[in-house]
Amino acid sequence: MQLQFTAVFEKVREGYVGFVEELPGANTQGASLEEARSNLAEAVRLVLEANRTLAEESLGSKDVIREPLRLPAHPAPRGPWVRVAS
Repeated sequence: MQLQFTAVFEKVREGYVGFVEELPGANTQGASLEEARSNLAEAVRLVLEANRTLAEESLGSKDVIREPLRLPAHPAPRGPWVRVAS
C-alpha cells in the first residue's frame, strides 16, 4: 500500500518551491523541479518521523492502544498532470 498526497510546486526566480496540501510542515525548495520533488519526498518523511516521535514522547508511559490506521487509496482531486494557473 502506498500513501498518496498532493504536491504543489510553484516556479520562482530561484527555481521551485513546493508543499504538500494534506501535510502542514512539509515544504521545500529546489533549483530544479526534479530537485524540489526529491526534497519534498524527504520533507514528508521527516515530518512524519518527527510527528511520530513527538507523539511517543507526549504519551510517555500512558496505557494506550497503538494500531495501524489503513485508509483506502484514492486518486488526488487533481492529478500532477493538471497545472493551475494563477
